Amino acid sequence: MSYSTIISPAELVEALGHPNWVIFDCRFNLMDSSAGWYAYQKGHIPGAYYVHLEEDLSSPVTPGSGRHPLPKPEQLADKLGGWGVDSTTQVVVYDDASGAFAARLWWLLRWLGHKAVAVLDGGEQRWREEGYPLNRATPEPAPACFEARLQPSMTTTVEDVEHASLLGYLLLDGRAPERFRGDFEPVDRVAGHIPGAKNHPFQQNLNKQGRFLPSQELAGAFRKQMGEVPSAQVVCMCGSGVTACHNLLAMEIAGFQGARLYPGSWSQWITDGTRPVAMGDETHD
Repeated sequence: MSYSTIISPAELVEALGHPNWVIFDCRFNLMDSSAGWYAYQKGHIPGAYYVHLEEDLSSPVTPGSGRHPLPKPEQLADKLGGWGVDSTTQVVVYDDASGAFAARLWWLLRWLGHKAVAVLDGGEQRWREEGYPLNRATPEPAPACFEARLQPSMTTTVEDVEHASLLGYLLLDGRAPERFRGDFEPVDRVAGHIPGAKNHPFQQNLNKQGRFLPSQELAGAFRKQMGEVPSAQVVCMCGSGVTACHNLLAMEIAGFQGARLYPGSWSQWITDGTRPVAMGDETHD
C-alpha cells in the first residue's frame, strides 16, 4: 500500500526497518535554526534522517526572493538519492509542529514527481504519546538514484500573483490571523497581506490534538473559502512558502487537487516597495 497524504504512527511502526521506506525528521524552529538538529540528536524515530529547512529544503536567499526559496531540483534530487530514495521508495516525513515543516518536504517530493510520500499525522509528539520507540542512532544510507520529474504547474510566480484577479486566482494565506491582519509581525519587516487574499491559517486544518481533521470537515472549510473557484486556480501562500504546504496537503486530503504554491509568499512580495499592502480583515476584488 502506498501512502500519499498522511500516515498514522500505528501504520508507520509496522514498516520500521523496511528497506524500501525512508523516514525524514523535519523538526525546525524559525527562531532557532539549530533547535531541530539538537532535538533529533536527543531522540528520533528509528531510521530517520534529519533534514534542515534552510540547508536542505531551501536555496540561499537573494535580494528578490522570499526567506525560503525553493531548492534547486537537481540538488535536492541528489540529496534524496544520497539518503536512499528512488522512484519506488515510500517516504514518511514528520516534525513536532503538527506538520508545519514536514509538509514542506511532502510538497517538494511531489514537485519532483514523487507521490509516495506521507506526513506522520500528529508528528513526533503523537509517536511518543502512543509509546513507540525513539533512538539516537544515525542511520547509514544505501544510496540510490532519484530522478526528478519536475511538475512546474505546481507553482506560480510573483508576476502571476500580481495579476491574480485577472487570472482568476484565489490567494489563500496560511499565516496566523494577527499576522494576516498586520496586527503583529514577528518575522518579516512589513506587516499585512496581499490585497484580495483570504486568510486560512494552517492551524484550522487540525484538531485540538494537532492531528488533521477528517476529510469531509477539511473539504467544507476549503469550499467555504473557495466558493465557485476551482482548486486548480487556488494559490496557497504564507510567510515564506513553508506552512502554505500544510494547506496544500489539507486540500489534497479533502479531495481538492491541482492547487498551486506561491513559493516566495509574503516575504518575497514585500521585497518590492511598489507592491500594494492590505491591512485588517478587508479583502478587495
